[in-house]
Amino acid sequence: QVRLVESGGGLVQPGGSLRLSCTASGETNRIEALAWYREAPGRKREMVAAISDSSTGQFYADSVKSRFTISKNNDNTAVYLQMNNLRPDDTAIYYCNCATSANRNYWGQGTQVTVSP
Repeated sequence: QVRLVESGGGLVQPGGSLRLSCTASGETNRIEALAWYREAPGRKREMVAAISDSSTGQFYADSVKSRFTISKNNDNTAVYLQMNNLRPDDTAIYYCNCATSANRNYWGQGTQVTVSP
């Protein structure tokens, strides 16, 4: 099993920045990919960004390209999401996710990001 814990959410004005962190513990040696998802009120949970174990493979949703950057450390015990030029429609609960070699997915508890004047 893998345990994920997010931090770094909060209230920020439009145009501001936040950095989300997610710490992983447990069977981190089995992690093959890490990702950030978000879920806004009334909307489905969507993938925001993802990064492979080697960091060479990265994915970004069109809505966050050039504004958000995903990164991680070498042993997969931490993954980050740098969010710049935040907009009100970025308001959501952000979740950390990982996929393992045992074909399992794990989720964190989520952290609230609110973008408002």
